[in-house]
Amino acid sequence: MEFKNIYDDNYPKVMRLCLGYCNGNEPQAKDLAQEVFIKVWDNLKTFRQDASLSTWIYRITVNTCLVHIRNSKKRMFSSEIPSHIESKLDDSKNNLEDKFKQLYACINKLNVDNKAIILLELEGLQQKEIAEIMGLTHEAIRVRIHRIKNELTKCVKQ
Repeated sequence: MEFKNIYDDNYPKVMRLCLGYCNGNEPQAKDLAQEVFIKVWDNLKTFRQDASLSTWIYRITVNTCLVHIRNSKKRMFSSEIPSHIESKLDDSKNNLEDKFKQLYACINKLNVDNKAIILLELEGLQQKEIAEIMGLTHEAIRVRIHRIKNELTKCVKQ
């Protein structure tokens, strides 16, 4: 498969996942997405096809984002919504957008692994694929997603 096709097929998903890790900071997410595809390009010849190509790319994305978070001096997952997002949301008087803002703040309170799991779930991945990406069993992912959803529901109701 040609790299351009791989890039075109996977960039939107990678970008959405990076945006989730970067709390909506688009320039930072673009930098991470670019880093992901550099790694894909550099390692494409070593891809063993144990999993699908998209699963492999998701794993690279999650790992790249986690390394970035660990190496970052300031904490990216604060309970506060970044001001550049908050200003966009303040303009809205729509209750749905207020709920989204509240959910977004609750997602940011999750630990790094749970945030990765719920972002992949929200991306529409099958739980078996999430398990493969996260290196956990399908049953463990199923239980964790259930618990994360309960935690988010409680958080949003507060």
